[in-house]
Amino acid sequence: MATQIYHENQTLQFCLLHTLNSLFQQKDAFNRATLNSISEKLALDDNSNTETWTPLSFIFKPHHNALTGNYDVNVLIAALEDRGKSVIWHDRRNGVSSIDLDAPQDVLMGIVLNVPVRRFAGIWKSRHWIALRKIDGVWYNLDSDLHAPQPFQDIQKVREFLGSTIGHGGEILLVMNQKQ
Repeated sequence: MATQIYHENQTLQFCLLHTLNSLFQQKDAFNRATLNSISEKLALDDNSNTETWTPLSFIFKPHHNALTGNYDVNVLIAALEDRGKSVIWHDRRNGVSSIDLDAPQDVLMGIVLNVPVRRFAGIWKSRHWIALRKIDGVWYNLDSDLHAPQPFQDIQKVREFLGSTIGHGGEILLVMNQKQ
């Protein structure tokens, strides 16, 4: 019997929520309340948060948008660290060949990408979170904008995808199962 791959589809700007649940291969591994709580804690801990209150402060929070999501990298890192994971920001100067895609799953949990996107005929510029994970020896693109998980043919195709991601202004974050 084939392994069932967990995948969530995009709603509003909750791509970080979808990315985390797909990365953990579990529905509700994280939810909006959890990510909002992490975001609020980060805002309270942020010593540089000297913004003045405005009526829009209820919606546009320092680390997310209260209505649509759009969580930042600080929320990603805090959420993963709360689960005993660590995040290594890949130095693009080293190229994708320096990423050990054959690392055991007890070392490398997966990869999170943050890519620039244009929506609404290019009018809206934003960024989008994407999870890549190796499951039963096969790497999958678990992008919530895709209808279903997309398996990569082989490691070379994963490297090409990561290289293209860097070439188009994306960022690569390695999610490690062990504290580094």
